[in-house]
Amino acid sequence: MSDSEDAAPAMKRTRVYYGSLEEKERERLGADTLRGSDAVKAGIEAGNINISSGETMDMEERVSERQQEALAAFERRRRARQIMVSTDDAEVKAGLRALGEPITLFGEGPADRRERLRSVLSVVGPDALKKSRRDEERAKRSQDECQQTWYHEGSAHLKDARLWLAKYSLPRARRRLEAARAQREVAEATRAIRQQEMHKSLRNLNNFCSQIGDDRPISFCHFSPDSKMLATASWSGLCKLWSVPDCSLIRTLRGHNTNVGSIVFRPQAGVSLDQSDVSLASCATDGSVKLWNLESDEPVADIEGHSERVSRVSWHPSGRFLGTTSYDNSWRLWDLEVQEEILHQEGHSKGVHDIHFHPDGSLAATGGLDAFGRVWDLRTGRCVVFLEGHLKEIYSVHFSPNGHRWSLPVDGSVRQHGEGVEPPGLDATEDARRTRGEGRNAQL
Repeated sequence: MSDSEDAAPAMKRTRVYYGSLEEKERERLGADTLRGSDAVKAGIEAGNINISSGETMDMEERVSERQQEALAAFERRRRARQIMVSTDDAEVKAGLRALGEPITLFGEGPADRRERLRSVLSVVGPDALKKSRRDEERAKRSQDECQQTWYHEGSAHLKDARLWLAKYSLPRARRRLEAARAQREVAEATRAIRQQEMHKSLRNLNNFCSQIGDDRPISFCHFSPDSKMLATASWSGLCKLWSVPDCSLIRTLRGHNTNVGSIVFRPQAGVSLDQSDVSLASCATDGSVKLWNLESDEPVADIEGHSERVSRVSWHPSGRFLGTTSYDNSWRLWDLEVQEEILHQEGHSKGVHDIHFHPDGSLAATGGLDAFGRVWDLRTGRCVVFLEGHLKEIYSVHFSPNGHRWSLPVDGSVRQHGEGVEPPGLDATEDARRTRGEGRNAQL
């Protein structure tokens, strides 16, 4: 092998240049700036940086806000030192309660409570406590006014009607009491025999006939005074007259557009009234009340005034007045001679469902959904008996024919009130009892 072949190959050396590096440094800084701008743009696009070129943050405003907060706190402490707070702990608690603050905190003493009240007043102002006390006094005054008894000024027709009712009811009460005295003179054995005979006849009662009255449920039925007709009301809006005892349909009364609550005969219907006179009254859930005669199947008159459901209508024994009960928490008395409403009586806290008049014509009993019954004196307009103790709604009230008792079916049972019971509130009719010469039970 030759010497030339043994020699190592020649290495390529890096060439070194000498001169200024300014141009290279400018390129490097430009590249760094470009990379930083791209990073900011990427952050903005990703939603991590939310800032625009026109947004700035003034440090002076932050400093000013902190200064204002410090000044406000200083001013609040200054006002708190100037506020006079009572040293009576009871008054301090009352003030905290009036401001809606807890009257005491855990481990808090009277002095701490006073400071807390002073601190609260420094924020809301000293007048806030006076205003809350004025509001409490105003609410208490309003509550006292609601508990007071107040009266509407009645019309001249109402006064005339009450005088007429007094003249009508007192002679009837006198005759009823005379009959009661005569009945009292009957021997006890004779009365016992009569009761046994009556009970025996009641046990022998059975179904005489059955008739399909309507496609919808029958809501009410009522016999005519002469017992020759039966009126029925239905949820279909139809009222029908049936003959007794063959139960054949006489006439269908059309006029209501919704569920009919009740239909009742006038006390003189079929006895002393003509066929063309008003003989029936009916009511419906839409607040309508209609009057009917025995000749036509169309109503002869409409009684307007109720906006809520009218559940029951009832004739006064005289046939001159008509009572209606409504779910607007009231009942009304209508005078058919003057053809207007003479009494709009409130007193129940819920809807009034039923009404019935005393046989004398002096009283009216009402029962409502508030589970209370009331007996009203039509001659004075006062509630003379308040019946409480019922647990559920009262859907029916009724006076006995002798006027000594009245019953209220409720809670799945029938409760009787009257003779032998001492109901409250009858002292308001002491003048009427003295006129009739009898005591409390005799009037009812």
